Amino acid sequence: MILLDTDICIEILRGNEKVLEKRAQTDDSTAISFMSIAELYYGAEKSSKSLNNRHLIEEFLLTIDIIHTDLSILKQFGSLKKQLHDNQQILPDADIFVAATAYTKAKKLITGNIKHFDRFPNLIVENWAS
Repeated sequence: MILLDTDICIEILRGNEKVLEKRAQTDDSTAISFMSIAELYYGAEKSSKSLNNRHLIEEFLLTIDIIHTDLSILKQFGSLKKQLHDNQQILPDADIFVAATAYTKAKKLITGNIKHFDRFPNLIVENWAS
């Protein structure tokens, strides 16, 4: 299973042909983190087309596995946040939750924000946005 980061989901919702093609070509099942869903809904709420964007999100969620939080993700989050703190690196909790989800539930994280996730050792990251 591969985990799609929020930015990749946004590109899918916008109809980015390159990202849609890569998703169609993968043999792996795709999933989204509970945290990315929250971020998508936040973006929809602050947009000028909130009703339409919420509908797009709900249609998208029918096409993808959803990974809900559990104890293993929460433990991994704590460990990752401490590592970042020890290295004096700041990253939003949302990104740490996505990384923790990828570590515990997926074989790879698909993102356009490589810079956010390259600080996590042994996390396999692939960029579909470039």
